[in-house]
Amino acid sequence: MSSAPSSADVLAALADFQDPETGRNAVQQGQIRDVEASADGVRLTLALTTHSSPLRAETQRELEQVLRAKFPALGNVEIRSAVHERPPVPMGEIGLLTKSVIAVGSGKGGVGKSTIAAGIAYGLLRAGCKVGILDADIYGPSIPHLLGLRGRADITEDKKIRPYDLDGLKVMSVGFMVDPDQPVILRGPMLHGAISQMLRDTAWGPLDYLIIDMPPGTGDIALSLSQILPLTGAVVVCTPQDVALLDAVKAIAMFRRVNIPVLGMVENMSYFLCPDNGKRYDIFGSGGAQRKAAELNVPFLGEVPINIQIRVNGDEGKLAGNFSNTETAPYFEGVVAALARQLRQTMRTTKPLPTLSIMK
Repeated sequence: MSSAPSSADVLAALADFQDPETGRNAVQQGQIRDVEASADGVRLTLALTTHSSPLRAETQRELEQVLRAKFPALGNVEIRSAVHERPPVPMGEIGLLTKSVIAVGSGKGGVGKSTIAAGIAYGLLRAGCKVGILDADIYGPSIPHLLGLRGRADITEDKKIRPYDLDGLKVMSVGFMVDPDQPVILRGPMLHGAISQMLRDTAWGPLDYLIIDMPPGTGDIALSLSQILPLTGAVVVCTPQDVALLDAVKAIAMFRRVNIPVLGMVENMSYFLCPDNGKRYDIFGSGGAQRKAAELNVPFLGEVPINIQIRVNGDEGKLAGNFSNTETAPYFEGVVAALARQLRQTMRTTKPLPTLSIMK
């Protein structure tokens, strides 16, 4: 082709370019717009949904690579950013308005599952997504403490539970419904009812992601969720030592048994980097989760080290500090980016949703 492609040439070259959220043709969906081609180069607008916000810069780079591969002599490429509106459709028997529901679980307690779940939720929010987090750890709800939230949940005029709003993050927990020092004593059908009520009766509003902090182990709640909602997938959190990995394997088997795809594993407390001498100490071993993920054909989403500031932020209810701290932020941001890439890859390797209509 000539060194100066036309606008039609550019659109033809991008005919196979996929929307990262749905796997649909981005040109047909009207997400590649305002194409201007000249001897100086190409200018266009790439419109992505807020669901794809964590991959915005990455997707722009991929689009530029496609153009330069098609037109080797191409000059400047300017890709403007815009938001493509695609609201969620009601999900499951309760009609939840969200696009992706991700359960964060572990085979055992004490591995930092809630810290990772809250970190994923807050990281997606920071990237520009509309996010909610449900604390489904009925017996040991810790999300309110990690996020610095206290008090009882309010009821809206239409008899819905109003979730806490933390900088735009919608938060719901049984911890907002009982006194902090009172145990929650539920079993079987009552557990199912409690989870159903928090999902159904909370005024979540439209979401891109609902992150569910699961209780540890392989109990009733995973089965209840699989019956109530078509979960997008699960993330399993563990630590490097063998005893934790044994339980993580059981958690993966549980999710697979109830037909919940496993999106990946996160290794928490991966190592300790001494602030005094910069030396790394593998207190619980090293790389166990990554090796086990490879054995089980599960994506590895990243590692988070033992870090004093992460502990302090959790104790003080200041989760945002994990993202503002230059030492800890890359680990949490890396997990969020890897999860977003895995969701995109899952869409690309399955049958894409049918093209409905161009939404400009």
